[in-house]
Amino acid sequence: MAKYIRYTKNFYFVFTVLFIIWMVFIDSNDIISHIKLRSKLNDLENQKEFYQERKEKIQAEREELLSNYELLEKFARERYLMKRKTEDLYVIVEE
Repeated sequence: MAKYIRYTKNFYFVFTVLFIIWMVFIDSNDIISHIKLRSKLNDLENQKEFYQERKEKIQAEREELLSNYELLEKFARERYLMKRKTEDLYVIVEE
C-alpha cells in the first residue's frame, strides 16, 4: 500500500493517469467514438463496393441495350408498356 501512496504523490504520475483517463473517456475524440466511426466506415466501404458492382452491371446492360435495337424495343415494351401505333396493348394483372 505504501508503494501506491508514493506514486500518487508524484505529480507526473498523477498527471499522466488523469491525461489517459481524459483521452479515453471524456474527450470528444475518445476511443469509443473512434471505434464507432471505424465500424461505420467499414459499413460504408462495403456499401461502396456493392454500388460499384451494381453500377458496372447497369452500365453493361445499358451498352447491350444501346447496341441491339431488338433488345431495346423488347425492354421498352415490357418495362414502359410502349406499343406501336397499329397495336393494342392489354395488361393482365395476376392476383
